Amino acid sequence: MTRTLGHYIGGEWVMADTPLDSLNPSDTGDIVARFPDGGAAEVDRAVAAASDAFAGWAAASPEVRADLLHRIGEALFARSAEIGELLAREEGKTRVEGVGETLRAARIFRYFAGEALRRHGMTLESTRPGLDVATYREPLGVVGLITPWNFPIAIPAWKAAPALAFGNTVVLKPANITPAIATAFAEIVAEAGAPAGVFNLVLGRGDVGRALVDHDDVAAISFTGSQAVGAQVGMAAMAKQKRVQMEMGGKNPLVVLADADLDKAVAIAADGGFFQTGQRCTASSRVIVEDAIHDRFVAALAERAGALRVGPALADDTQVGPASSEAQLEQNLRYVGIARDEGGRLAVGGDRASASTPGYYMQPTVVADTAPDMRINNEEVFGPVVSTIRVKGYDEALAVANRGDFGLSAGIVSNSAKHIRDFRKRVRAGMVMVNLPTAGVDYHVPFGGTRSSSYGPREQGFAAVEYYTQIKTVYQGD
Repeated sequence: MTRTLGHYIGGEWVMADTPLDSLNPSDTGDIVARFPDGGAAEVDRAVAAASDAFAGWAAASPEVRADLLHRIGEALFARSAEIGELLAREEGKTRVEGVGETLRAARIFRYFAGEALRRHGMTLESTRPGLDVATYREPLGVVGLITPWNFPIAIPAWKAAPALAFGNTVVLKPANITPAIATAFAEIVAEAGAPAGVFNLVLGRGDVGRALVDHDDVAAISFTGSQAVGAQVGMAAMAKQKRVQMEMGGKNPLVVLADADLDKAVAIAADGGFFQTGQRCTASSRVIVEDAIHDRFVAALAERAGALRVGPALADDTQVGPASSEAQLEQNLRYVGIARDEGGRLAVGGDRASASTPGYYMQPTVVADTAPDMRINNEEVFGPVVSTIRVKGYDEALAVANRGDFGLSAGIVSNSAKHIRDFRKRVRAGMVMVNLPTAGVDYHVPFGGTRSSSYGPREQGFAAVEYYTQIKTVYQGD
């Protein structure tokens, strides 16, 4: 069934012409939804609605905000099978992955329902007799959220939930690959009883994001996407003196030392590199392997990758779904070609895969014998493509892991307490995984990276209050 979608502005569904299609990447003959291509006019209307709603929402009891978030979370739990299936159909991750992502969104709202009651400040003794000093956290105002397609319900959840919990109002611009999931999310927020204007959704392409960033009445922008677009968003937002938070991907290293359990290391690399079609900013996209086990590791990883079942996202036996779009698939294949031209050896995969329905399928791919300065090791591919780098020992492995512009997640597989301790301290990454895939994070702890992976305060967990509130310091005398 093809849905016809509209914007959600000021508590109402706003229908318009629908020139854009959302295709099922597992079956390109299936149009999931038709949706409007919004622009500055729709953003103006949404921001005006959010501005009008802000004062009342900011002044509401924290219990009112907590109760709304709790209802949203419970609705997501109740509808996780339905939404997970829609997510698999529209984005391309497997049904199990889609349901899991929806449950994560539900838990995020449940967590921030509690945090709404814990927006605390401090009281301090003044250096001057007879004065009291206190700090209070206050909401920012209207927050613009620009979210990607690879986690089309979890990332909107981890941005919107703290924004709403701490008293802000929201305008969400989702990726144009996944408008149906964004609409399902907005429907749940509306049905949970969000006051008109507190949460707004504007569908469309880049004009929506630009209008949101440029709008004078938007106090802050939280963006997740590519480095190139993030740089444009950041410059435009800071020119308007907006608060900015950006997550811009990773080229995450997984170091495998010779003392590691080989089977465990292969399983960790495969999980981090291939599942969710490698379309995770925390994916283990470059694996740095000590020389003593390099050849055995590459052979075992190639065997594991070649055995993974690629197919339609809703098929019960599928382990790796399609790329999200034709453009993404072409980018994946282009990077494999570049790696081979620069001297990499194709250990397995590297081409389109066939399935029972027409879609954007790609074979899980291992490119071996690559050098640290190759493009495959410095640019984000965002597909089921893993490159391997041979190193002589731990010191070289750490140096290679710290190369490049990205610094989101980094992992090490080893049984050496000495090397693990040193890696935790010296690797240049915002998140460190020990004997775990680089992908896979909890919702109640901070998320973010170093260097060009992230800009601004961390997302998620107890750190979210730092971005979504500002501190007011109050002095009071007799």
